[in-house]
Amino acid sequence: MVARVFPEAVPDISTVASALADSSRAAMCAALMDGRAWTVGELGRYAGLARSTASEHVDVLVTHGLVHDIRQGRHRYIRLAGEDIARVVESLGVVARSPLPTPHSLSASRANANLREGRTCYQHLAGKLGGRLAEQLEEHEFIDSHCQVTNQGHRLFIQWGVPPKMLDTGRSCMDSTERRFHLAGPLGTGICKTLLDKEWLSRRGRTRAVRLTPAGRAALNDAGISLNGPEPRKVDTGI
Repeated sequence: MVARVFPEAVPDISTVASALADSSRAAMCAALMDGRAWTVGELGRYAGLARSTASEHVDVLVTHGLVHDIRQGRHRYIRLAGEDIARVVESLGVVARSPLPTPHSLSASRANANLREGRTCYQHLAGKLGGRLAEQLEEHEFIDSHCQVTNQGHRLFIQWGVPPKMLDTGRSCMDSTERRFHLAGPLGTGICKTLLDKEWLSRRGRTRAVRLTPAGRAALNDAGISLNGPEPRKVDTGI
């Protein structure tokens, strides 16, 4: 059989797409979007799989470079292979026409609502909280329309404790549930990490859902930032 050839040596994205073309592996990648390392057993429980089956799915993700396999003694830890991969996962979520099915229960409904309200998108803040924060930072001129830090933004973020080396580069990231931009790049990562370290944000259990704490609300209010206002501007993605 003669191998097919093509007019240009373009990247063969079909191989990566095949690794994600499974609901269990898609769920695992979504779990890893919290930026932390998970064991194979934890990923299996998240996706409702036996450990042996989960290990097979993880092997596929490792083979295609989507996750890193970190071994420490008997333990095997899995994490996304970097922010570029996280961006791909979030971008695919934007164009996805439906979510993975969840149980018809009050607890599942509450968990879904929590995820939409606020979550980590790899290492930055997403969901409604992320969109509101990005818009407020721009409206108060702490960042400009290109997500770069202004002079007064630099003073504020240093006051918050964001590492100076993370203030150089910010970018926008289209949010998969809100269809709005949230703040990403080193700046988005630095702000999100600072908010979590100061316990201005707290995680909801083992999930990547987060909520704004009373201390966080007070700190943001001191800067004139309110996350209780109108919804962030919705962006027409053409989808």
